[in-house]
Amino acid sequence: MSGPLSGITLVVTRAIDQAAILVAALVEQGAVVVEMPVIAIVDPVDGGAALEEAVRDLGSYDWVVVTSSNGACRIVEAISSQGLTFGDGDHPRFAAIGPMTAEPLLEAGLPVDLVPNKAVAEALLDEFPVPGPGGRVLLARAEIARSVLPDGLRSIGWKVDVVTAYRTMAPEVDPGLLDRARRADAVTFTSESIVRRYADLAGGPEPVDAVCIGPISAAVARDLGFRVVEADPHSVAGLIDAVYNLARS
Repeated sequence: MSGPLSGITLVVTRAIDQAAILVAALVEQGAVVVEMPVIAIVDPVDGGAALEEAVRDLGSYDWVVVTSSNGACRIVEAISSQGLTFGDGDHPRFAAIGPMTAEPLLEAGLPVDLVPNKAVAEALLDEFPVPGPGGRVLLARAEIARSVLPDGLRSIGWKVDVVTAYRTMAPEVDPGLLDRARRADAVTFTSESIVRRYADLAGGPEPVDAVCIGPISAAVARDLGFRVVEADPHSVAGLIDAVYNLARS
């Protein structure tokens, strides 16, 4: 297929159930895509019981914060499974760490009141309001994540309940597929954990060019020796634009 990315081979490393939009957009523009998911998204150890319990008590929270599209999807699923509906003024406000994270909430009809200019925890903290008396935040995130956000929210006075919404696992990767990935022109990364897992599998920065969705994944990729182009905005659309910029360079 001809297009602006014709002749470019790209590795897509997102979990298989999340990669479709990115893969389709790249193929439409002429790229050859090597789909090699290096993580899989699975239920938390408790099967989601803690998240379900927190959602049953959602009205007691002032804010619900999600830091990835996976966490946002799990929140939406829990709200839907319990048949919750919200009238004006009787639901918490929602905050998402970036536009891609906000999408599942918006698609479910949930208003997102805060999306920081940069898709990092530090930027969300800079824009987060100070609490009123007894202010509570529900933070739904991966089992393993940085402590910057819960620690920062608590430091400004919020009571924070951190709930594990999902875990990431490392699936087996076919050696032949890994060889194809190493010979590609560039690899795309959408999270810090994906960067580290891919580098472990590939044995280093192969290929050397990486297109990263945000500053955290970009910083890790640089530290591991990749030559990085960062998406702006921090979204799938921004990631595709960054691929165009790389192809033209």
